[in-house]
Amino acid sequence: MRLNLDKLYGKVRARAPLRLGLAGGGTDVSPYSDEFGGYVLNATIDKYAYATLSYNDSGVEFVAADIEARWQGAAVPVIDAGKKLELHAGVYNRIVREFLDGKAIPVSLVTHSEAPPGSGLGSSSTMVVAMVQAFVEYLALPLGEYDIAKLAYEIERVDLNLAGGKQDQYAAAFGGFNFMEFYHDRVIVNPLRIKTDHRAELESSLVLFYTGVSRESANIIKEQTNNVVGRNDQAMAALQAVKAEAQKMKEAILQGDFENLAASLRSSWEAKKKMASTISNTDIDIIYNAAIASGAVAGKVSGAGGGGFMMFLVDPAKRPNVIRALNGFNGQVMTAVFVEQGAHSWRVI
Repeated sequence: MRLNLDKLYGKVRARAPLRLGLAGGGTDVSPYSDEFGGYVLNATIDKYAYATLSYNDSGVEFVAADIEARWQGAAVPVIDAGKKLELHAGVYNRIVREFLDGKAIPVSLVTHSEAPPGSGLGSSSTMVVAMVQAFVEYLALPLGEYDIAKLAYEIERVDLNLAGGKQDQYAAAFGGFNFMEFYHDRVIVNPLRIKTDHRAELESSLVLFYTGVSRESANIIKEQTNNVVGRNDQAMAALQAVKAEAQKMKEAILQGDFENLAASLRSSWEAKKKMASTISNTDIDIIYNAAIASGAVAGKVSGAGGGGFMMFLVDPAKRPNVIRALNGFNGQVMTAVFVEQGAHSWRVI
């Protein structure tokens, strides 16, 4: 692709939605997904990762405003911006290599997220999708949702060698409720048509709790991967159970069957804890038991585990009781609204 880089001025913005992992998380991680196929049910919510990309006549600048990290230097084809800004550099380097024939461009790339890294809402991968989407807008690249998600996945997992699965990139790119299938050579995103009443009831029944602990998912994923490679019987059975529950939960949500939805969420969480030893811990168990005792009917940790966000399913009439109980812990209670739109971008100037 040949572009007239001399005419790249102006500013664009992009945003991509964070997601709640409802069921099947972990089955999208290689080598399990490559060998057995993975099923994941997730939904995007009204919390976003943002990226602003603009011309910078002094070179290249990367800023992660939410963590107060900044790097500035010459516009060269390959940039090493350090650990805190490795996602920014990874996106820039890949775009220059793949779409600009290795010709560097002077840009400023500024980001921030409405959820911290390690939250369990897919914040890091969502940020990569937002940055890729910004470059798609800025350079007028002919990439669709599947292309953007795949490119974001390759930047994280291949170029930067960061451990993780595939669901976050595809959730951020597509948006909405999706039942996703992951195989060795392809990903299939199946959008779900949720009735308005069922969606409203689910939103009214959800309580999110940020534990205040931002965890490093790589170690959990490494243990899970080793369990698959070593054919650990308990972990393998747990992954198969989590995969099956994703299908059951999909049917429950489509039918508005909240009793079976709660049962599936409970079963999925019990199975997920057996996938790796660090997915749950004493603190998480105490919070979970307090929420259940105050009226929640099911819950789980969103994401790889170990901390980040927990989500609970609650009779809406008992929601205040659960919120009061959770407010007794260090952390933050939140609610969420589901959103349909995936990553998108617009030109500012």
